Parts: sequence; C-alpha cells; structure tokens
Amino acid sequence: MRQTVFDYMQKKYQVSPEYPWKKSDKNAVFRHSDNNKWFALVMNIRRDKLGLSGIEHIDVINLKINDMFYRDMILQKMGIIPAYHMNKQYWITVLLDGTVETEMLFELIDMSYMATASTKKKEQVRPPKEWIIPANPKYYPIEQAFDTQDTIDWKQGRGIRTGDTVFMYVAAPVSAILFQCKVIETNIPYDHKNKNLVITSLMKIKLVKKYSPHQFTFDVLKEEYGIYAVRGPRGIPNSLRMALQE
Repeated sequence: MRQTVFDYMQKKYQVSPEYPWKKSDKNAVFRHSDNNKWFALVMNIRRDKLGLSGIEHIDVINLKINDMFYRDMILQKMGIIPAYHMNKQYWITVLLDGTVETEMLFELIDMSYMATASTKKKEQVRPPKEWIIPANPKYYPIEQAFDTQDTIDWKQGRGIRTGDTVFMYVAAPVSAILFQCKVIETNIPYDHKNKNLVITSLMKIKLVKKYSPHQFTFDVLKEEYGIYAVRGPRGIPNSLRMALQE
C-alpha cells in the first residue's frame, strides 16, 4: 500500500518523496512545488504509538482535512485516527494496511493536496465544485420555472464554472434548499440593473434533483452543518455534500 500511495502521488501530482530525517529514513514528505507546503507525510511507526495494540511497525499517512464536519465523520471509520504528531484539528492519520479502501485513500490525498495548495494552484487544478446559491421568490418564481422546464438562465456567481453543481436555497417563506442543478454554460453576456439587482453575466443551469422543502431547511443547515446565512454563492462542507447526494 505504501508503494501504491507513492505511485499515485508521483503520477497525479508529479512529486517525489523527500526524506528529511536521517534517523527516520522511512519517513517521507510530499510537498507542493510552488509553496513548499506538505500535503502528505508517510511514516513507519510502532502501533502502540498510535494507541493501537501491538508493538510491530506499520506504515501510515498524515493528511490535512480542512472540513471539520467531514473530518469528524471519517474519524468514525476503521483505519482513520486523529493525526499522530501533527495538529489534530486539521490533520488525520490513515493506516496503510488495507483497512481503508484504496479509492477512499486517494480521495483523502486529493483533499489534502487541495487544502494545502496555493490560491493560484487551487484555481488551476480544482475539480468541479458544489455551491449553495440563494434564490429569492419575490424577484423570480424559481419553483414555477422548474415546473415547466428543466434548464434556466441564472445570475452567474463569482468563481462558478461550467461543470460545477449548484444547490438552490429558496429564501423565505420557503427557507430551504429545493433544487440541485448542474452548470452547463457560463459567461453569457447580460446587462441588467435595478435597485435590487445587478447582473453582468448569466450561467445556464440544468435541474438534476428536487428536495422536499422539509429536508434541508434553514434550521437544519444551521444546526447540523454550521451554515448561518446564504446571501451569495458559497461552498458547502463535505458532510452536507454527502447528505445532499444521498
């Protein structure tokens, strides 16, 4: 599994392991080439140092996870524990003994890579992203629109790209996420301005899924996912992303 991880990071991110500790010559660091930050630390340590039974050595990898909700969720899984010798608020330790399936391990590596990347690199390499965007029914009857068609034009938010997913939060009196849409076109020129709204470009979004108005209410977003306002396009925590995709 150690070599599988090395091969994955070298192939996907064109980085090679560094061995900065002479006394621990099996411990390897993987860094970003531009900002020199670590995104992975592979170690070979005794099981009892991790709070596990036994004294034999085991390979592990430390990875950074910025999303607190997702971090707490995956720490419930076998083979993933709070980080050894790193900030436990943001880093995790994953056992490289086959307990964690390869696909999930690669996903966690990718998350750590993005969490530690420079702003410029994040924009260059980021995968399709999920957003919550607000819809005010006082200005546009979004529910009626999706009753008659599955594709509409919408104000384009900063940072949103073709291929991204937007979850439409419909404001009061609904106050809930009602729609999941795929962004199929962006940067459509448009010029509109009034006292309530300024639009300089549109995006075309296609309906993918509808939600019950009682499922992802404002109270649920606030109490379970730490979202206290939806005033403009915003990213979502992975825990909410997983719930919305179920």
